[in-house]
Amino acid sequence: MAKAKDVLGESVEALEARGPFRLPREMLISLLILAAAWQLASLVAPPFVIPSLVRIGKSLISLRADFVLVTLGRVALALILSFVLGLGCAVAMYLSGRTEKYGMPLVKLLMAVPVVCWILFSVLWFKWVEFRIAFVLVVVCAPVFLIDVLDGMKGVSRDLRDMLRSFRATRTQFFAKLILPATVPVILTSWKINLSLAIRVVTIAELVGAVTGIGYGLVVAQELFSVADVFAWTVVLVAILFATQAIVSHLEERMLRWRV
Repeated sequence: MAKAKDVLGESVEALEARGPFRLPREMLISLLILAAAWQLASLVAPPFVIPSLVRIGKSLISLRADFVLVTLGRVALALILSFVLGLGCAVAMYLSGRTEKYGMPLVKLLMAVPVVCWILFSVLWFKWVEFRIAFVLVVVCAPVFLIDVLDGMKGVSRDLRDMLRSFRATRTQFFAKLILPATVPVILTSWKINLSLAIRVVTIAELVGAVTGIGYGLVVAQELFSVADVFAWTVVLVAILFATQAIVSHLEERMLRWRV
């Protein structure tokens, strides 16, 4: 028993020491407890309700890796477009109060429309599946970037803004030297939020009309009534979210060392 504890302790320490992708001890212990509880529940529940970890592992091995890459590509492209669009609109609204007054109600209107409605609109409006998925992701994620970045810009100290203007800085210098650097923490937080949102939304968008991607894999698993495959795809989605969040957190630690 003592030897098993020593092995577990060494494994935990090894996972904690993997640089930016280290797993906190508390998270690792929680995941191990969850896995043990799941395995115990699979012994008393039917396999079509709670499949065992072995069955889920076999399904993970058989999943198509190209579907994962396709979904990641869609999310990455859509988030980049959303960020560029949201940042551009935020700058325009920051520079012009009139633009903000007329544009913000439209942004709030976009955010009030449910994701399901946007998916239905995309199916009715567009023929190309990839454009449908990109449209849904951009229309959902871009307003979040816009709101967060605009609030971050407005949160810059007035004293700092007045000081930079007293040095007769140009508009480009004003943004490059003060506004954008001061908004970096808010931008990184917005990326964390939109990563989680985009990964959830893309699977729903892929359920309609797509023949590739994780969403389509879930459709196939549902049609085959393969609960193990559904859980396997879910594990993949969770792993993607954890990995992307870890990357952003690592960037945040490196770029915002001055806050420590």
